[in-house]
Order: sequence, then C-alpha cells, then structure tokens
Amino acid sequence: MTAESPLLGLAELQALAQQPHRACQCPLADCTGWTSVPGHRWPGSALVAVGTLRHAEGAEPTFEEWHPQRTRIDSPDAPLAVHHYPCNRAEVFACKQCQQVVLKYDETGGYYFDSRARRVHSPSLLCDPSPP
Repeated sequence: MTAESPLLGLAELQALAQQPHRACQCPLADCTGWTSVPGHRWPGSALVAVGTLRHAEGAEPTFEEWHPQRTRIDSPDAPLAVHHYPCNRAEVFACKQCQQVVLKYDETGGYYFDSRARRVHSPSLLCDPSPP
C-alpha cells in the first residue's frame, strides 16, 4: 500500500464486503481464517489495493484481539474487529475477478516475517467494538 491509501472504517469495509461477488479460482479462496501466505503465493497481480485499516500516525495499534465467543485468530467464524489485532494492522484488497475482499497483515517476530491473509467471506463478522 502507498501513503495515499485511504483509511477505511467499519462502514466502508462493510460496503465493500456487501458488494456482489462471483465465484472464481482465487488463490486466497482457502483464507477463511487468518492464513499464512508466503510472498511467492501472494497473488498481487490478481488483486487491487482499496485501502487500509492501519492508522498512519499516532499510537502503536493494540495487540489485543476480540474473541467474545472464544474463537481463535485462525477461526473462520472469528470476528473481524477493525480496531483490534490483527485487523488494525491490515491492508484491504479486492480480487479483480470476483471482487471478494481480502485483508492482509504482516506478522513479525524476532527472527521471522509472515504475511497473513483473510477473505471477508461474511460481512456479518465485521464489527467495531470499543477500542482497547
């Protein structure tokens, strides 16, 4: 994403996710929960960047997750809380073929870097509980 990427909120993300989309053979079709997508598997040419959920300035985003139903980060039914981790660090893309919305963030640790992606397969999972 570039510095000009628009910051999206819940309403904008819901609007994107609710747009009609059709079936296709997206390489990210299996990313129903946050899934590791190494650089060689990231289908950059098949996607268009539409915005970001990460604030460019200010405080470091929280690492607190939102799982009121005791889901896990990789659960397909885990909520997508825009102000909680990892959504608050995600870039937003759409598939050029089917218009499916995909979120991507980079997981980093002491000695590793791992891009993770998740399709917004159900707009009902999007939420905006109070920021931690």
